[in-house]
Amino acid sequence: MTDAGLRYDWTVDEVEALFAKPFMDLIFEAQTVHRANFDPNKIQISRLISIKTGSCPEDCSYCPQSAHYATGLEKEKLMAVEEVVESARKAKEEGASRFCMGAAWRGPKGEDFEVAVAMIEGVKALGMETCATFGLLDKFQANRLKEAGLDYYNHNVDTSPEHYKEVITTRTFQDRLDTLDVVRDAGLHVCSGGIVGLGEGRTDRAKMLLTLANMPKHPDSVPINLLIPIAGTPLADAERPDSFDFIRTIAVARIIMPKSFVRLSAGREGMTEEMQALCFLAGANSIFCGEKLLTAKNAKPGQDKSLFGRLGLKPM
Repeated sequence: MTDAGLRYDWTVDEVEALFAKPFMDLIFEAQTVHRANFDPNKIQISRLISIKTGSCPEDCSYCPQSAHYATGLEKEKLMAVEEVVESARKAKEEGASRFCMGAAWRGPKGEDFEVAVAMIEGVKALGMETCATFGLLDKFQANRLKEAGLDYYNHNVDTSPEHYKEVITTRTFQDRLDTLDVVRDAGLHVCSGGIVGLGEGRTDRAKMLLTLANMPKHPDSVPINLLIPIAGTPLADAERPDSFDFIRTIAVARIIMPKSFVRLSAGREGMTEEMQALCFLAGANSIFCGEKLLTAKNAKPGQDKSLFGRLGLKPM
């Protein structure tokens, strides 16, 4: 135990015991931890756009951007720098403080990488926090992104090490951990989380969170996504997880990573407002705004503003 009581030695049994707690007790504990580390009535707001869409060589079984599946997704080439910066400017006007850029790459290469670097420099010049998710990175690329002004790099572990091979075969779980290592070593903030609804069990969810909590440093941001089943992907007919199981995942993430931002990410468009409110009560304190998350629908800004008003929540 170091860093003012933060733990990096959680066991599977301990994390599963949290999942097994009576729901009310778990939520109370998570909210208590949340209040000890954050203003409970403030939410960090980010905007996410796809700077390059489709034709990804990876076979992530949940992703419509994979070249392995026929999902009807319209492929788009890398956006122009000016177009991305203008999108960031609009996002800032609508209350976003962080701008996240995603590209359907196995990893950035050649001239495309330098264009992405220019995008980061342009968004940073607006005074926004910057985040990118470009796939696998090497040491040089991570350092170059840091020099350009990148604040956060997102690379999710997705699920447990054991269940991972059921979801993705074109890159290993260790590949993901290696990228997170070079990102951390470059001095970038780590954004890493997972997806609920990939056919995993409770133990898999516990081990996914355990992987994150036992890293050398807790991720600064932990996105928890609810699978959006996409026609044409292998998980198109996946059973929707129980809502309370999803909320439990948020709560456990908050308890074992108390100082991390826990982001209520993909899947909000299909959640009731009451479910979202319970997620905030369980310790989620970050969302994506805007009607689109890369290629998937998201809750509309007007809906978020209305919900925030009724809950007394304010943007950070």
